[in-house]
Amino acid sequence: MRLDHLAELNAARRSRKAVILITDPASGETEVLVEGQPVPAQLAEAAEKVFRSGKSGLIDIDGRPLFFNVHLPPPRIVAIGAVHITQGLARLAPVVGYDLTIIDPRTAFATPERFEGVDLVADWPEDVLKERLLDPYTAVAAVTHDPKIDDFALAEALRCGCFYVGALGSRKTHGRRVERLLESGVTQAQIDKIHAPIGLDIGASSPEEIALAILAQIVAAFRRRSLSGGAT
Repeated sequence: MRLDHLAELNAARRSRKAVILITDPASGETEVLVEGQPVPAQLAEAAEKVFRSGKSGLIDIDGRPLFFNVHLPPPRIVAIGAVHITQGLARLAPVVGYDLTIIDPRTAFATPERFEGVDLVADWPEDVLKERLLDPYTAVAAVTHDPKIDDFALAEALRCGCFYVGALGSRKTHGRRVERLLESGVTQAQIDKIHAPIGLDIGASSPEEIALAILAQIVAAFRRRSLSGGAT
């Protein structure tokens, strides 16, 4: 492999960007595609499919088999709120391969006893997210029902382009949330990306069912996410 291509791959991985190494088995020639950068037109359709699926393999391009080796940053969930719903989410997320971090400044809720083995941070989101930066491979689910805790995390998730942003609450509650976010400088176009009420409509009633509905919506959003960049 060319050293400049190796450097591109390592840089993309360090910055949590998706990257594909394309190799021509016949000639040994390689090419690197980084999500967000322009893609040659003849490779665009195949690259989009591979970026979405995360599956490597041989693909025929104009009669020439090329091997697409893809690396996707591990998708992760940041949940705002150490509540019963996130207890369910903590059990379900690992099953589909998602890392989970729970943030809640309320130390009565954010206890190791309630969230054994979970990456739990008992602090305010505005402090935590200065160090633990959000990115397009992160889903944010705000479920405290407390605007003092949820609102900053939602605004930051929208600013960072998280692939999923969801918030618990009724439509009336969300209406008030929209007003607050607009006043804080978030645009209507950004706010429209929030899934509220959160989760797929499966008729969920228990915290565990709501957690399932949220996780299903997160998986759907990840597989259908928009990909930055375009054909050249």
